[in-house]
Amino acid sequence: MKTFLFLLLCVICLPVFSQEKKYEVSVIAFYNLENLFDTLNDPYRNDEDFTPTGANAYTPKVYLDKLSKLSDVLSQIGTDVKPDGFAFLGVAEIENRKVLEDLVSQPKLKDRNLKIVHYEGPDARSIDCGLIYNPKYFKVKHSESLFVKLTNSDGSLYYTRDVLWVTGTYGGETVHVFVNHWPSRRGGEDASAPSRAAAAGVSKHVIDSLMKIDPNTKVVLMGDLNDDPTSPSVTQVLGAKLKVQDVKDGGLYNPWNDYLSKGIGTLAYQDSWNLFDQIMLSSGFLKRETFGFFFKKAHIFNRNFMVTKTGRFKGYPMRTYDGVIYNGGYSDHFPTYCVMLKEVK
Repeated sequence: MKTFLFLLLCVICLPVFSQEKKYEVSVIAFYNLENLFDTLNDPYRNDEDFTPTGANAYTPKVYLDKLSKLSDVLSQIGTDVKPDGFAFLGVAEIENRKVLEDLVSQPKLKDRNLKIVHYEGPDARSIDCGLIYNPKYFKVKHSESLFVKLTNSDGSLYYTRDVLWVTGTYGGETVHVFVNHWPSRRGGEDASAPSRAAAAGVSKHVIDSLMKIDPNTKVVLMGDLNDDPTSPSVTQVLGAKLKVQDVKDGGLYNPWNDYLSKGIGTLAYQDSWNLFDQIMLSSGFLKRETFGFFFKKAHIFNRNFMVTKTGRFKGYPMRTYDGVIYNGGYSDHFPTYCVMLKEVK
């Protein structure tokens, strides 16, 4: 009789102990949209090349085709794990708010009711950063544009992209998102490195302030950094670690070096790959017991249709222009995204 009762108890308790945990899946992403301009000549912006009579012969037909191509990509990012895609996506190389409004209104995206955060910045090329978000999963509480102060050798200012800082509610908690597009390597990697270090310092200053209040603050730093995961701007200025076990409370984790070390990147130059398009996460996202979302996996979205099949850029991301000839591509960068999980109690 005792044996029977013991076996019965085991059968009753088995479903409780064998029940697997359930998780909500979320996707966060970044994409350099490669010169998404409208076709109008804005007298206050440096956009003459991207007009119908400009060097690129940037007609309404070209603009609409580019919007359609970009919407193809955005509509697919992360949908293998989350059918309605990303919760939020940082973007770079946009001319103004209008181009983002036109983009999220494309047929493949409009049903998601995507919203936008954007500020007009001072960049010499007239391009800005922005954030596209799904209000079902991310709700904006505060945003501002952070100026990146850079100087020429004579002490005069020159202007690059501001850092977009957005604070919102994500997975039931407050998350701070920093969207970056650091200065290019024009003039040489070493000569231009101080400019990227200065840009990195803008986000770092704010993040340090947040972490002094609470080292478990959840921060996402994303962008086209024009530097790799191993560059000093990332490892020294930001202090981002390449291995989870090296991240201390309040620190940043950079999950992208595993790809780069295998020769996999997000853009190519002279047959060499770089991984400039990165998403970094603060230590609060690395704890599985956290209340909200935690980090699961980093991915590069590089589907076959986005890859150049012939010519001098064969194997590279299919760019919009080859010189001044419209190439009918998407972007000269591949987007990146992170899969996040949240336990459903």
